[in-house]
Amino acid sequence: MRIEHFRRRVAQALAVIALLGLPAAHAIELTPGISELYTSVSIYPPTTSSMTICYGFVCKRRYELGFTSGDRAALTKIMAAGRANAAAERAAVQKAVVWFDRRVGPVIGTDKRIANADFRYFDDKHNFDCWDTTRNVTSLLLVMQEWGLFKHHTVGEPKYRGNALVLQTPHNTPVLVERATGERWVVDMWTRGYAQAPDVMTVDKWVDLK
Repeated sequence: MRIEHFRRRVAQALAVIALLGLPAAHAIELTPGISELYTSVSIYPPTTSSMTICYGFVCKRRYELGFTSGDRAALTKIMAAGRANAAAERAAVQKAVVWFDRRVGPVIGTDKRIANADFRYFDDKHNFDCWDTTRNVTSLLLVMQEWGLFKHHTVGEPKYRGNALVLQTPHNTPVLVERATGERWVVDMWTRGYAQAPDVMTVDKWVDLK
């Protein structure tokens, strides 16, 4: 009887989710490099219905974002404009990241954020460092991938750069991999201010920047 009661309750919960138009949450499979983004700061990775937003520099501050049916509809519409080819899809990803920035900024205070912020700016409650943006954008990309919004790319391992010999400061970024060519593309939000499109370029080009 208890098992049958449990099954009924699960069925009822799934029915409510379906009526609301929300996806049932399930875990997203992660590569070791992506998994490290979350285990290193002791947060859960994203699911198909929510993600932890890191801010305040190295995820000192956190906010749990639950995706609504409206959020999914907005992102689906944005990404639909990029179905024609890989370049169009990357342009759509830029717009999706801007949408995300505007979605969460007024909620957590990062609508006041600046480009290239780190601990030296003494304004952690309003800013992301590059570790935060790498986690957040990777999470967003993973969720969109699970929703089937990518046709030309998959989410790749985050990329790190930093060479003191040439005065290159440490930095890291999320990565998309183009399906047809295997070319890796960064989606670097940290170098741009609030609601500005992230830098999108090949990993090879990004690695050489100072």
